[in-house]
Amino acid sequence: MITVNNIYKSFDNIKIINDISTVFDKGKTNLIIGQSGSGKTVLMKCLLGLLDLDHGEILYDGKKFDKDNISTISNLRKKIGMVFQGSALFDSMTVLENVIFPLRMFSDNTDSEMVSRAKEVINRVDLKDVDNKFPSEISGGMKKRVAIARAIVLNPKYLFCDEPNSGLDPKTAIVIDKLIKEITIEYNITTVINTHDMNSVMEIGDKIIFLVEGKKIWEGTNTEILNTDDQMINDFVYSSELFKKVKLNQKKN
Repeated sequence: MITVNNIYKSFDNIKIINDISTVFDKGKTNLIIGQSGSGKTVLMKCLLGLLDLDHGEILYDGKKFDKDNISTISNLRKKIGMVFQGSALFDSMTVLENVIFPLRMFSDNTDSEMVSRAKEVINRVDLKDVDNKFPSEISGGMKKRVAIARAIVLNPKYLFCDEPNSGLDPKTAIVIDKLIKEITIEYNITTVINTHDMNSVMEIGDKIIFLVEGKKIWEGTNTEILNTDDQMINDFVYSSELFKKVKLNQKKN
C-alpha cells in the first residue's frame, strides 16, 4: 500500500501537483488518468522519488519515503518494479539478459540462480523460445511482456507502469492489461498505472484517480466511473464515439 498525504510539486512557481491525497491499494490495479498535462507523469515521478516534493509525504506500507536516508531508499528501490512506456529494453542484450539485468544489479544470486529466476518469469508472462532473441527481433507486444518480466524478476512489492499499452493494437493491449492484473493479484503487488486508455480503465480499473490540472477531482472504481454524474469526468470518459454509444445504451437500459 502507498499512502499519499497532501503532496505538492511546482516548477517555476507553477503548481503541477496540487494537494493530492490518496491511497494506492495493495493487490489492486490503481490507475491514474487525465488529459495530457494533467500531472500524471509528475505524480508518478514523485511516487518513485525521482522528484522532490514541495510539501506533503509519501508512505510505503506506513514508512515514509525519506530521500535523505540512503539505506531506506536503497532497500525500497529493490522492492519496486517499473514498466516503461517504450519498454526501455537494452537493444544490445538478449531477452534473457534484459530480464537478468536487475538481478545482477540488486541480488547476490549465482549465475545459475539468476538464469533460473529469469526463465521462470519469462515463462510466467507466456513467452516461449525468445530467450536468445534481441528486442529488434520480437514484436511490440512481446517487448511489453519482456518489460513486465524484468519488472517482476526481483519479486517487487510495488509495480509502476507508465502507459503500458502505448503503441499496441487493441487486442494486444487487452492481453497486456489482463497480464498486469493477473500478476498484481497473484503476487499481491501494489500496482500503479498511468494511462489514457479507456479500455484499460474499464478492464482493470480497481481504483481510478482522475487528475485535472494537478488536482485529484475524483476517485473510484471502473464501475463507479461509468455511473458518475460528474460532467467533467463524463466528458473525458465518453470523449470517443464508441464510449458515447456505451453511455447512450446505459441510459436506455
